[in-house]
Amino acid sequence: MLRMTALIDSHRQSQLLRGVLDVCLLAVIAEEPAYGYEMTKRLAARGLSAVGEGSIYPVLGRLERDGLVDTFRQASNGGPPRKYYRLTRRGSGALDKWSEEWRATRAGVDAVIGETTTRR
Repeated sequence: MLRMTALIDSHRQSQLLRGVLDVCLLAVIAEEPAYGYEMTKRLAARGLSAVGEGSIYPVLGRLERDGLVDTFRQASNGGPPRKYYRLTRRGSGALDKWSEEWRATRAGVDAVIGETTTRR
């Protein structure tokens, strides 16, 4: 039963992250250009360890197609060149807009959850 609860919790967290991964990646890239694995390390350092490389590449591809990020290659230590992502002007605007939308959504959810937990 404990394993089932862990699976449900993991799935719930995954679903919540799916809705905000775009803005999280844009925020990480806004700090400075990064390659995929580096982004997952930055996200994990901030508490989003459930985000793996496999889940970010489809999002990065979509962000690139939408013109929110662009890419460049840079040599790595001993391996092939890495593909780095950097924010475009359009991506910077999207980050500002989505960040504000997230704050408003989070405030609403916090208000609902706060109301529920204070009644118990």
